[in-house]
Amino acid sequence: QVQLVESGGGFVQAGGSLRLSCAASGRTFSSYTMGWFRQAPGKEREFVAAIRGHTSTYYADSVKGRFTISRDNAKNTVYLQMNSLNPEDAAVYYCAARWGTIEVVAPPYNYWGQGTQVTVSS
Repeated sequence: QVQLVESGGGFVQAGGSLRLSCAASGRTFSSYTMGWFRQAPGKEREFVAAIRGHTSTYYADSVKGRFTISRDNAKNTVYLQMNSLNPEDAAVYYCAARWGTIEVVAPPYNYWGQGTQVTVSS
């Protein structure tokens, strides 16, 4: 069982930056593929980024070049650095975990955090 707790959301002006963190419980954190998803009101949950190991990463086209996913296995934490934010990035951001390869859809992820709100003003 893995428990995930996100933090770091908040309010930022367009063009600004935020760093989200996701702290995980469990002794096998390094073995999990970790993902970030987001969901805006009235929209489906969408993939943002994922990381497997330390070097295998994948990003949604909409965030490529602006967002960076990373992990610190010693701290059981995964991060999402978000730069050049725009109002279209506003959503609740969720951290997720799964065994195995990176997936860009939500159902294969077994564990989810409660989400953290990101608000971007224009």
